[in-house]
Amino acid sequence: MFPLVPKLRDCEQGGGNQKANSMHLKMKQLMEQTGESKSTILFYVKEGLLPEPKKPKPNLHLYDESCVNIIRFIKHLQSQFSYSIAQIKAIFQENRFNFDDDFSMMLSSLQMMSGEFEGQWYNEEEFLELGKLSLLQLQTYLDKGWLFKQEQGFSNQELKLVKLFQEAEHLGLDKSLFDAYVDVAKALAKLEYQLGAKMLDQEPEKHNEKYQLIFDAILILKSYIFNMHTIKEHQEQMNTKGVQP
Repeated sequence: MFPLVPKLRDCEQGGGNQKANSMHLKMKQLMEQTGESKSTILFYVKEGLLPEPKKPKPNLHLYDESCVNIIRFIKHLQSQFSYSIAQIKAIFQENRFNFDDDFSMMLSSLQMMSGEFEGQWYNEEEFLELGKLSLLQLQTYLDKGWLFKQEQGFSNQELKLVKLFQEAEHLGLDKSLFDAYVDVAKALAKLEYQLGAKMLDQEPEKHNEKYQLIFDAILILKSYIFNMHTIKEHQEQMNTKGVQP
């Protein structure tokens, strides 16, 4: 992944602590940068998902630039996870985000996909009992990079993966497949960092567009390419077997 800020700052519901010297956008600019309608933006403000705009003049409302990332994140949660506004509000209330930083927004989405924002968490002792694991088995999974212990402990996502590993053992699946997944993931992470950092070093005025491109490539394109090549390979193998005598 890309370099992240050393520590995510607490972000209150609706955007939280913005930078003291952050820029501000008029409604028209915010609509252009996010593709959202005026009514939707006003609805997000009403629901507390966006901070109230500053009003230096009666007919002038200025929105903090962090609103762009907040809206992108809301749209991502709606499109990728079909979350309702009520669910998104709960996520904002229960978790810390730094919407001033595009890297943090991207990290938040990756964490969401990995189950880090699930409500149920287990400490190591609970996880071992629920997963019917020995401490040695758990440590093996962690060392191999098949499993990760997150800040809050282990989630239901990790629990589902343990059951997958156990089923693979029971049915005799060659687990070198899992090792291959890890090797490819590590290599891709390094390449993403190198190419992304190189692109971000150029034309700083286009950082917003570049962050969005990186965001889409990592969260959308990568999974699409992997899944479609898997489907294609399986289809070709089935067709080949179908024409054999």
